[in-house]
Amino acid sequence: MPIYITDETADTSLNISHINKMAGQLLELCKLSDSELSILLVKDSRMAELNEAYRHKAKPTNVLSFPMSDEQSAEDGLLGDIVISVDTARREAQQNKITLHSRVTKLLIHGLVHLLGYDHERSEKDYLLMEEKEKILSDQLLNLQRRNPMTILAINVDHVATLRQARGIDEPDPVLAAGICELAGAVGIVVHLREDRRHIQDRDVTLLRQTVKTKLNLEMGATEEIIGIALDLKPDMVTLVPEKRQELTTEGGLDVAGQKEHLREVIARMTAAAIPVSLFIDPDSSQIQAAKEINATFVEIHTGRYADAVSEEEEDKEFALIAEAAEEAFEAGLRVNAGHGLNYVNARRVAALDTIEELSIGHAIMARAIFVGLDQAVREMLAQIT
Repeated sequence: MPIYITDETADTSLNISHINKMAGQLLELCKLSDSELSILLVKDSRMAELNEAYRHKAKPTNVLSFPMSDEQSAEDGLLGDIVISVDTARREAQQNKITLHSRVTKLLIHGLVHLLGYDHERSEKDYLLMEEKEKILSDQLLNLQRRNPMTILAINVDHVATLRQARGIDEPDPVLAAGICELAGAVGIVVHLREDRRHIQDRDVTLLRQTVKTKLNLEMGATEEIIGIALDLKPDMVTLVPEKRQELTTEGGLDVAGQKEHLREVIARMTAAAIPVSLFIDPDSSQIQAAKEINATFVEIHTGRYADAVSEEEEDKEFALIAEAAEEAFEAGLRVNAGHGLNYVNARRVAALDTIEELSIGHAIMARAIFVGLDQAVREMLAQIT
C-alpha cells in the first residue's frame, strides 16, 4: 500500500504518521490496499496557484484531486494525487470546532472519492451520490477505529509496596503483584522510586527490570541520584514527575515550562541511553509546547482534577481540558498517555479519546483487588476501557 506524503508546510502541528494511517485505512475500506496514492500538504499560497492553473479560480480551496488519466496507470494501481491546503483546513476546523486532523481526514475522504470517479459538480444527482459515498466511508472508518482501540492499560503497583512498608516486612510483594497484573492483561507496569523510598525500594525496581515481560515505566523526580539509578537500570521508559516529601501522592503536573533547561539536559541523557521520556503534566498548552521544545517523547496528562470533580459540570469542564490537551500534544508529534485518580467509573471516558495511547491506573485497581482479587480487578478495569 504505497502512500507518498509530501509536506510543504513545515507545520509542526501535523502528525504525518497519523495522516498516513488514515489514508491507509481508507484505501483498505475501498479495497485498494495495493494501489498507490500521493498526498501533498501545502499552504494557501501554493493551493491558490494550483487552483488557478487547473480550475481557473484565483483563490485557495481546501482540497484538489488529480486522478491518473491514462489506462496503463489505472491498471498499475496508480490512483493519483490529493492536494490539501493545511491553512484552509485549519480555519475550517476552528469554524466547526473540530481538530485539525479530523478536518484533514474529511478532506482526504473527499479527495479520494473524487479519485474514484465521483464529481459533485456534474449534477445534483452526482452531488448526492458523492455525499452518500463520503458518509459511508466516514462511518466505516469510525467503525474500523472502534474495533481497534488504541488505549491500553499500565498498572501502578506502588500501593502494594505501601502496604508492605507499613509493617516493615517482605509482603505483599509488588514484584509478584506485577506478574499477576501482566497475566491478567496489563501491558505495562509503573513504579515510582521516590527519594525517601516510602514504598518502592531499590530491590523492587531491580527485580522488576528482570521480570517484567511487557513494559516497565519508572516514575521519578529529576534528581541526580534517581537519574543515575535509571541510567543503570534502563527501564523501557521513564516518566518525570514533581515530587514533594510531604505529599501523600503526586499532587499536580510537572512545571516543564519553568525548568526547561534542566529537563532538556535530563532528557538528552536518557535519550543517549535509548530510554524514552514522558513528562507528567497538567492539561495546559504552555506545558505541552515546552515538552515538545525539550524533545520529550511522551506526555502523560494529569487527570486528577477530572477525577476529583464534585459535580457533572465540573467534570465536563475538566474532561474538555484533557481532551484539548491530548489533541494539542498529539498534533505536536508527542505520544500521549494519561493518569491519576482514574477509576472504574471515570476511566472509560478518557480511554475513548483516540489521541491517548495508555492509561496509568493504580489505586483504584489495588482497592478493588482487596474485595475481588488482583487478577479479577485488572480484568474488570480492562473491560471498562476497551
